[in-house]
Amino acid sequence: MSERNFFAELKRRNVYKVAVAYAVVGWLVIQISSTVLPTFHAPEWVVQTLVVLVALGFPIALVLAWAFELTPDGIKRAEDVAPHESITPKTGRKLVGITVVLAVIAAGLFAFQFLRGKPAATPGPGATVASVAPPALLLIPEKSIAVLPFESLSEDKSNAYFAEGIQDEILTRLAKVADLKVISRTSTQHFKSSPDNLPQIARQLGVAHILEGSVQKFNDQARVNVQLINAATDTHLWAETFDRKLTDIFVVESEIAKTIAEALQAKLTGSEKAAMSKKPTDNPEAYELYLKGRFFWNKRTAADLRKSIDYFNQAIAKDSNYALAYAGLSQSWLVIPAYNGGAPVDACPQAETAARKALAIDNTLSEAVASLASYKALYEFDFADALKEYERAIQLNPNDATPHHWLAVDTLANTGQHERELAEMKRALELDPLSLVLHTNLGNAYLHNARLNDAIAEFRKTLELDDSFYFAQWSYGMALELQGRIPDAIAQYEKAATITDDPIIQGLLGRAYGITGRKEEARRILEHLRQLRGQHYIAAYTLALVYVGLGDKTEAVNWLEQGYREHDGNSLSGIRIDPLLAPLHGDARFEALAEKIVPATQFHGPPK
Repeated sequence: MSERNFFAELKRRNVYKVAVAYAVVGWLVIQISSTVLPTFHAPEWVVQTLVVLVALGFPIALVLAWAFELTPDGIKRAEDVAPHESITPKTGRKLVGITVVLAVIAAGLFAFQFLRGKPAATPGPGATVASVAPPALLLIPEKSIAVLPFESLSEDKSNAYFAEGIQDEILTRLAKVADLKVISRTSTQHFKSSPDNLPQIARQLGVAHILEGSVQKFNDQARVNVQLINAATDTHLWAETFDRKLTDIFVVESEIAKTIAEALQAKLTGSEKAAMSKKPTDNPEAYELYLKGRFFWNKRTAADLRKSIDYFNQAIAKDSNYALAYAGLSQSWLVIPAYNGGAPVDACPQAETAARKALAIDNTLSEAVASLASYKALYEFDFADALKEYERAIQLNPNDATPHHWLAVDTLANTGQHERELAEMKRALELDPLSLVLHTNLGNAYLHNARLNDAIAEFRKTLELDDSFYFAQWSYGMALELQGRIPDAIAQYEKAATITDDPIIQGLLGRAYGITGRKEEARRILEHLRQLRGQHYIAAYTLALVYVGLGDKTEAVNWLEQGYREHDGNSLSGIRIDPLLAPLHGDARFEALAEKIVPATQFHGPPK
């Protein structure tokens, strides 16, 4: 067959038309699946497999178009069909028509994605988090809401905690409803009380509705103003003013939450209705002290966590059956070691005691369940029980990003369940899309899934949101180190060291200096860490890192064993996946320690 006749046959047998039609259909299938499947938390390999199948199917479709023809008697081999029997021209015209329709749909989908997903400009100096858009969601659920910070109208500026507390309480009640998507406070706190760009904010947060409000407290009275807004049209769906005594404030919070749920046509179960109506204490003084505790808990520094512990204890002294105050106390004790506020052996048992008291009063309190789960994972290294408790916490409060986040980093990551870890991190980020720590730990989940480029992109995205967030700075440095870019990694660690005096940065720097031959600098850091440890608790893990860099495996394992005796789960629960400890793999003492923390029978990842 001549070249000219060959191309004529391609045209006659509709091979060109099949190729175009297949390409359009394949593109549509991939785009729709990549949008829809993540909504159901399908593993990423499902979409990847689909892409491969679509690609493999292309040459097969062309071969079939060449080899076979459609006739009135059915499908026959092309060489067996006489020209007068072929209905290929008619089929070709149908293919053209179908392809045109599909191409119009594809063009519309592409235009919609472009308009919805157009990235915001990279922020300049002084840009706020609000100016940086997270990845656009193709579909925003109609039953979704963000509760923006309530404005405090009180003359006494020290009452700011009260407005923040009312916002937090309404958000917490709404979050109990599984049929709603409710954005976490961590993301909404970046915006002012009554912004003038509601549609933009709603797109950034991935919600259809916004609740705005203001609070004025005077003596034993409070005035609460709220308005529910459809963000897309910027129209008010409902507004109300409540003038009540402080003793009735829980009724106000419950009424607001129920009205919002009704307005958004959310389906409520009996237990959800009960949770939204619950009155956690009859003592208004205890409630105010609890709100002050939450106010300082949200600041997340060692000094502020100590203040939150004091206020929660005062609230409990006023009402010994105040379950939420016990839960707040538990969470404060639980996280304070991570902020260099105390040793785990001193803080974590108090966290467990408070969590169990909270659950003895109210066994449906998801905050206490999540706190107990974290205690089991990071203090007792009991990952099986921790997993069960986290799953229960998520069932009790499906809109709380925290148990999704803690489940991913405390349990799934450390036991090698990395695909599920990534899914839980993505779910947490849906509920708290502007959280710096969630973005950073999503990057770490990509690292654990051997997706180094995605991890680096996520760390960079986090630093675009806030380049002073040192956790992202050093995580980015670690990713660069894994890429083999050691000088760039050291530069990142050094940058992080200018932002914070957290000893972990010194440990990372000492290790990096050691492995690059800068032994004296590493030893100076080691001496500095020893001096700090003589003054107050710092994680033994930080010293172990420097010894790894100096090549002293014996001392490195000595310090890791000390960390184990101190129950430092924040540092050691990832012993089987920590790339910084890779030089110790194969050492008999290290392997024995790893077996104590994460037994091989409980580890789901590939062998080291």
